[in-house]
Amino acid sequence: MKTLIALLILAAASTPSVDQKSPTAAAPAADAQSPAIISSEFINEHAPYPSCHASTIAEVAPGKLVAAWFGGTAERNPDVGIWVARQENGKWLDGVEVANGIQADGSPRLPTWNPALFQAPKGGPLVLFYKVGPSPAQWWGMIMFSNDAGKTWSKPQRLPDGILGAIKDKAVSLPDGSWMSPSSSEKTSDHRLYFEITHDQGKTWQSIGPVDRGNKNLNAIQPTVLFYHDGRMQALSRTSNGVIAETWSKDNGKSWSPLVPTSLPNNNSGIDAVTLADGRQLLVYNNAGPDPNNTTAGKGNRYPLDVALSTDGENWKHVLTIESKPLGNGYAYPAVIQTSDGLVHITYTWDRKHIKHVVLDPKKL
Repeated sequence: MKTLIALLILAAASTPSVDQKSPTAAAPAADAQSPAIISSEFINEHAPYPSCHASTIAEVAPGKLVAAWFGGTAERNPDVGIWVARQENGKWLDGVEVANGIQADGSPRLPTWNPALFQAPKGGPLVLFYKVGPSPAQWWGMIMFSNDAGKTWSKPQRLPDGILGAIKDKAVSLPDGSWMSPSSSEKTSDHRLYFEITHDQGKTWQSIGPVDRGNKNLNAIQPTVLFYHDGRMQALSRTSNGVIAETWSKDNGKSWSPLVPTSLPNNNSGIDAVTLADGRQLLVYNNAGPDPNNTTAGKGNRYPLDVALSTDGENWKHVLTIESKPLGNGYAYPAVIQTSDGLVHITYTWDRKHIKHVVLDPKKL
């Protein structure tokens, strides 16, 4: 018995650090029993569609959440619509389809894509951005508003040409009260980052970009925005180059530095991040790089799904693995917010069959 205990102590002492040192660093097994995980559940578990993806979440009032995603027979199919579910008294209500790709002129129905919710501050509306079109290279931006916390919605409006809205991750409110959508275009292999600003709650828009792809010619899309005490802003982005990319702004988003790679891996799949009330930056991502057997640039397994923290946006520490078990379509496209009670809420695609909702206590990370 003494020999066994000694061996266990030696094994524990030799366990490697989980700090993110390189794009190929491996994550530990899922921390299912971590005290940081408060709850884990599916949203709209008994849905009428077989496939769903690309969730988003917003807090509309203290203790009240709204989530959205696209659902249908399969991504790219014309029956795919935008679904919304509300949480009341800690329980998710059944999801409701609030938008689809039926064309007013009678032309063939088109698929919808990538909803992104944004709760405007100071009693403003709940905003829903989404896309309609046959493919990401040809889609256009749509916007809807709700003045009753997601119960009812305005008539869908098409955004101006060249404006796509928040492309996957949430829009943010800037210090001057304007809204900024982190956006991107996916024309063939020429992916570009943009930031779209409205000073009048979505009536008119200004597009900033494209962001310089840098000396590594990074092919980046789907940025997520972080804020720092010194006034700087950082955007982290998915790429097809095997790494998460970053760009910085020192002028409230009016201009952005050329893209550079971070030390974090990316499997050419979506990420999301949020600036916590205590100033830390929290990132949710697939801690995996490209699969050499996958012919699509930068593509890799969509597992594990991990959480990392940083204080400066440059040095990231892996703190939690939410999901690690290999799964057919993996765990993908996380969305993350911090609610008024200080808790962190994460939604993500679970095997393209469910949207999962996990709640964390960041004080225990």
